[in-house]
Amino acid sequence: MNIVVVGYGPAAQRFVETLAGKGFDGRVTVIGEEPRPAYDRVHLTSYLSGTSADELTYAVPDGIVTRLATRVTAVDRAAKRVVTADGGAEPYDVLVLATGSAPFVPPVPGAEHAFVYRTIEDLDAIRVAAKDAVEGVVVGGGLLGLEAADALRALGLKAHIVEMSPWLMPRQVDEGGGSVLKGHIESLGLGVHAGSGVQEVVTGPDGRVAGLRKPDGTLLEAQVVVFSAGIRPRDELARACGLDVGERGGIVVDSAMRTSDPSVYAVGECALAGGMVYGLVGPCNTMAEVAADRVMGGTAAFEGADMSTKLKLLGVEVAQFGAMDGALDVTYMDPVGGVYKKLFISDDARTLLGGICVGDASPYAALRPFVGKELPAAPSDLLFSGAGAALDLPDEAQVCSCNNVCAGDIRTAIADQGVTDVPGVKGCTRAGTTCGSCVPMLKQLLEKSGVEVSKALCEHFAYSRAELFDIVRVRGITTFSELIAGHGHGRGCDICKPAVASILASLHNGHVLEGERAALQDTNDAFLANIQKNGTYSVVPRIPGGEITPEKLIVIGEVARDFGLYTKITGGQRIDLFGARIEQLPEIWRRLVEAGFESGHAYGKALRTVKSCVGSTWCRYGVQDSVGLAIALELRYRGLRSPHKLKSAVSGCARECAEARSKDFGIIATEQGWNLYVGGNGGFKPRHADLLAKDLSTEELIRTIDRFLMFYVRTADRLQRTAAWLESLDGGLDYLREVIMEDSLGICADLDAQMGQHVATYADEWRATLDDPEKLGRFVSFVNAPGVPDPSIVFASERGQIKPVMAR
Repeated sequence: MNIVVVGYGPAAQRFVETLAGKGFDGRVTVIGEEPRPAYDRVHLTSYLSGTSADELTYAVPDGIVTRLATRVTAVDRAAKRVVTADGGAEPYDVLVLATGSAPFVPPVPGAEHAFVYRTIEDLDAIRVAAKDAVEGVVVGGGLLGLEAADALRALGLKAHIVEMSPWLMPRQVDEGGGSVLKGHIESLGLGVHAGSGVQEVVTGPDGRVAGLRKPDGTLLEAQVVVFSAGIRPRDELARACGLDVGERGGIVVDSAMRTSDPSVYAVGECALAGGMVYGLVGPCNTMAEVAADRVMGGTAAFEGADMSTKLKLLGVEVAQFGAMDGALDVTYMDPVGGVYKKLFISDDARTLLGGICVGDASPYAALRPFVGKELPAAPSDLLFSGAGAALDLPDEAQVCSCNNVCAGDIRTAIADQGVTDVPGVKGCTRAGTTCGSCVPMLKQLLEKSGVEVSKALCEHFAYSRAELFDIVRVRGITTFSELIAGHGHGRGCDICKPAVASILASLHNGHVLEGERAALQDTNDAFLANIQKNGTYSVVPRIPGGEITPEKLIVIGEVARDFGLYTKITGGQRIDLFGARIEQLPEIWRRLVEAGFESGHAYGKALRTVKSCVGSTWCRYGVQDSVGLAIALELRYRGLRSPHKLKSAVSGCARECAEARSKDFGIIATEQGWNLYVGGNGGFKPRHADLLAKDLSTEELIRTIDRFLMFYVRTADRLQRTAAWLESLDGGLDYLREVIMEDSLGICADLDAQMGQHVATYADEWRATLDDPEKLGRFVSFVNAPGVPDPSIVFASERGQIKPVMAR
């Protein structure tokens, strides 16, 4: 069978993934207009804050043929083939239309000068335009419109939101919720213009955008205008080839996702299923799975979808589930605290019909599965303690709407497949892998199913890392042998040895290669350098804040030249030297140390870098000295051993050139001081950091970071990044504030002292190694021939530098 998929968005991706999972052995060709495969549109905004296009892009399943940057211009149903703009043709036995939707741009004068917020290329264009702009306007106050406004704000623009409805997010909240939401957004400095339309996009004499005029004649000055006023299904191919389409657009499909031609299916935002076009990822995924099942001869059917949503926009939690009306309702509103909750219930006060949450969405996970079912408790109680009700969910209650996973699916995974943790549930069921809002529910279902998740670090210790940390701290233990003799058993393993080594280094700040500690380290820490795939090592000297003198640059260049190393500027504003053989490391370090460099700890679970922009010293937008602060922070926290690596950044203004909100702790300058963000990270699972405190003085900032880092070091699990640690805290960000800013546990003095000890006792590991002949004895390729280099290490030349040649 030959299947052709037109359009390569998330729905097409889910279709081909489902086919592959079902063992389809025919040919599948996916034709997409964009220059890349499908990517994660749920987290598209993170692209503007440092997440790369590659990180967002989904992997193409094995065996799938892709034709990218190719537009299909016609469907020849009689000949069963599609025609492309380059003159080519692709035959099919089954055609799947996954053409998605297009942004709606109202037909007003000047609209051609505005942007839309849909693709990575759209965001690239907005980023370029924002460089020369001061203010921006987003037309549309729905979910995507608020994301677009947040993006403009993050790019340094003063942003306005224009919404035709009387309040923001009219599909998700009612007037009361809209009022509370408006207050939140205006407090962030954004302008909200609800109940207003657009008359024209105004341009100046130079043809550039100058503003947006509202129907009442008011001009909002702006150099960037973005339309995010809804979507329209892309059904033009279906119309042209005679398939049935809806009166208001959309390709008509039945419950099997078949169009009026049984050989043609339609899935995603282009499909009109049951008279409705769905614009959420969950229903679109389900459509794709149904179509794939039918192509394979199955009987799956699409019978509508749960349109519930839980979001965090501009730092504000918003959730809506079920219906937005009912015979009775129970409302809680706190305009001072910015919280609005409302439940809709049946006229006999027994059945939950729906609900709205703004400012506090904690009841959402527990209550959404009970829509259409009998209330498990009094409605007023559910608004504040609804989480407990989730423990008795019926099997048919949907837990993950993104991937259509019910409570029974999760219980089956726990019972039949031995799943004992949230990652296991995700791997077996896909629940929690898209937007993540159902993760709290997954934890509750695990607990209710009687799963006792072991907290033991490994088979040699019955304690968690945090518990071992306290044992070492309270009892003054200084060696692994003492710890395992008194509180463990056996000889240890490659899990507990590095973890305990990190704890000992965090508490006592001794050299990692001192005494028995040397045997505890993993490969990188054992040689104070990062091992590469050909057995050589990379050397990364510390360059605090990215600031470096010409003389030091010359030294790095001379070292790289003399030792024949590959040089690469890293994303953390440092220079990485690759290709050093193990016996060369001490001499390379000696040259660098003599020039004033020290270890950058690129090999350790420790602070890596504090990145910075040039700040107020040079930049016309800078409001604080970001370089000076970055250097001070990097020198303060250098060498701090922690459960996982730590990255930081300091931006000198809201334009955020240092990308501080993608770091474990990031700082953004304000006119009044510094805003501190925590719990962010990039990489495989990007996460924006959360705002912990704002307008701090430098002294307040450093004290708060000290306590944040030490509390993390003390309580996090092994190899747990700050993002996952923050999400796992019972009470989250509010609890963290209580502990480190309000001293609710009475430990702040202890945390301060612990950081003070670290700062006072820091010593450079490279220099300490060079001063110790015993430690230097480790750095040889062959113990019985210290001066002989490893002959298996071979290099070739590429772009004027070395590259490793691997043995075949």
